Amino acid sequence: MAELSEGMTLALGELDSAVRGKLVQLQQQEFSKRLWERDPFLWKTEPDQQKIIAKAMGWLMVPQVTLEGMEALSRFVEEVKAAGFKHAVVLGMGGSSLCPDVCRASFGTAPGFLDLQVLDSTVPATVARLVDPADLNRTLFLVSSKSGGTVETLSFYKYFRDRLKGLKGKLASENFVAITDPGTSLEKLASEEGFRHIFPGPPDIGGRFSALSNFGMVPAALAGVDVRALLSRAEEMRRACAADVPTKDNPGVTLGVVMAEAARAGRDKVTFVLSPGINAFGDWVEQLIAESMGKEGKGLVPVPERYLAGPRAYGNDRLFVYLELTSEPDQSFESGLRALGGGGHPLVQIRLKDKLDLGREFFRWEMATATAGALLQINPFDQPNVQESKDNTNRLLAEFRAQGKLAEAAPVFEADGLKCFCDPATLLQLTKSAEEHGLATNSLADYLAAFLGLAHPGDYVALMAYLDFSSLHKALLRALQVQVRDSLYLATTVGFGPRFLHSTGQLHKGGANNGLFIQITCEDPEDVPIPGEPYTFSVLKQAQALGDLAALQGKGRRVIRLHLGTDVQAGLDRLAGMMQAALKRLRK
Repeated sequence: MAELSEGMTLALGELDSAVRGKLVQLQQQEFSKRLWERDPFLWKTEPDQQKIIAKAMGWLMVPQVTLEGMEALSRFVEEVKAAGFKHAVVLGMGGSSLCPDVCRASFGTAPGFLDLQVLDSTVPATVARLVDPADLNRTLFLVSSKSGGTVETLSFYKYFRDRLKGLKGKLASENFVAITDPGTSLEKLASEEGFRHIFPGPPDIGGRFSALSNFGMVPAALAGVDVRALLSRAEEMRRACAADVPTKDNPGVTLGVVMAEAARAGRDKVTFVLSPGINAFGDWVEQLIAESMGKEGKGLVPVPERYLAGPRAYGNDRLFVYLELTSEPDQSFESGLRALGGGGHPLVQIRLKDKLDLGREFFRWEMATATAGALLQINPFDQPNVQESKDNTNRLLAEFRAQGKLAEAAPVFEADGLKCFCDPATLLQLTKSAEEHGLATNSLADYLAAFLGLAHPGDYVALMAYLDFSSLHKALLRALQVQVRDSLYLATTVGFGPRFLHSTGQLHKGGANNGLFIQITCEDPEDVPIPGEPYTFSVLKQAQALGDLAALQGKGRRVIRLHLGTDVQAGLDRLAGMMQAALKRLRK
C-alpha cells in the first residue's frame, strides 16, 4: 500500500505503474499550475467548449469566498430563529439539493436550529407528506436553482406558496428564501414577491461543483452544522491541492489520475463503500462523477455499494473507493475490502477523522473529477444530454395541455397487475435473446430474462424508479440491486426519478452504451395539484419518466419500462419474484 497525505492510501495492483508514470508526466507538463491558471486547453481545444470551461472554474476558490460571507450568513440564521422558524425545506434538484441532503443525513439538526429537509421528487406522495400542516407557518422554504428556471423547483414553490397564502395572505413571502445566480428569473421573482432573502450563487460554478457555495452552506448553517469548520477543512484540502504542490503529493490530482488510468484499463465502475454515518455522500459524489464524466460515449460509472459481496461477485471493471469514518469503524467492511484487494481489485482508502472532514472530500473529489476529465479529454463542466429529457418532458406536457392526457404505447406484455413496455427495436432484441437463451415469452419473467440476457461482461444495470422516495421502497430496490449484482456479476445501480435525471441521467445517455436500463413506474394512489398549471405532480412525474424513456430509446440504449400499478409495495414484491425467476432461467 502507498500511504499518501490527506488520509489517502492506495493499493492499485496492476494500475500502480501506469499511475506512477502519469504523475511524473503531469509534473513535467506543469499540469497543476495550468489547472490553477484555468487553462481550458487541458480539456478541450474547441472555442465553444473553452468558453464553457472558462465560466465554470470558480469552484477552485469557493471555500475561501464562502468563508468571507460567514458573518452575514450567521446573522441570517439568528434572524430566522428569532422569527420563530423551526423547519427548513430545500426545494431543489441535483446540485442544489444533494449537498444539503448530505449535511441533513450526516449531521442532523443541532439543538435550537432548524430541522432540515430536502424535496427533490415530483412523486405526489413525497410532496404531500413533506410538511405537516401544523408546521407550515414555521417552515422556511429555500427555493434553490442556479438557472432559476428548474421546472421541479418552481412547481414545488407554486405548491407551497399557494398553501401559505391560505394561512398568511401577503405575508406568505416571508417564508421563502431564494438561492440562485444573479440575473435569473428566480431572482426577479423573489424580488418582486418580497422573499425574506436572496442568496446569490456564484455564476462561475456549475451546479454539481457548487456544494461549498451558498447552495450547500446556507441550508447547512440553518441546521446548525459548523459551516465555518466545514469550509476550513475544505480550505485545507484546497491548499493541499495547490499549484506549487508536487503532483505526486497532490491528493486531488493523484485521485483523478487513478480514476483516469482505471478507466483506460477497463475499470470504469468506480465503486464506493462508505461508513454508515456518511452514506449520503455517495449520492453527491455519484452526481459529480456521472454528470461530469458521462459524455462523448465515454465516462466513469459511479456505484455506491452499501452491501459488499465477495470478490467473485465483481468483474475486472471495478475500482473500489472506501471512505472510512474512523470514529465509526466497521470491521465487516475492513475484512471485505481486504478480500477484494487480495482478489486483485485496486483500492483507494480515504480516512475521515470526523464528519466535518466531508468539507475536505467535497473539494478533493471536485479536483479529482476535473483532473480525470482532462486526462480522458472530456469537458467535465457541461451536461449536453440532460436537455434531451427536459425537451421531451416539455413536449409531453404541451400535449397534455392540448389533449388532457399523456399518450403512451400499448404494453408488450401484461400480467399480475404489471405491464412491460419497450420500443420495437428493443422488442426485436428481446425476441432474439429469448431464442438464444432457450426462453419462452409467456410471462413477464421471460421478458425480463430475455432483457437481462442482452448483457455482456463490463456492462451495468440501472434500476430507475419513479416511486416515492420512502425507506421501504429504498430497501426493496436495494434488495433487487444485490440480487442482480450477485447473479449476473454486473455493477448495478439504483436511482429515484426524477432526481437522477439531474445526476446519472447525463451518463445514461451521454456515456458509453454499456448500460441496461430498467425503468420502474407506477400509478399514483394520490395526487397533488400544481397551482397555475393544468397538470398535477403525478402528470409531471409521468411526463418526466416517459420523456427520459424516449431519450434513452433515441440513443439506442437497451431499456424497458415496468409499470407496477397502484399498490407499489405489492408490485415491487412481485417484481422481486419475477427477477428471481428470470435470473434462474438465465442460469440454466
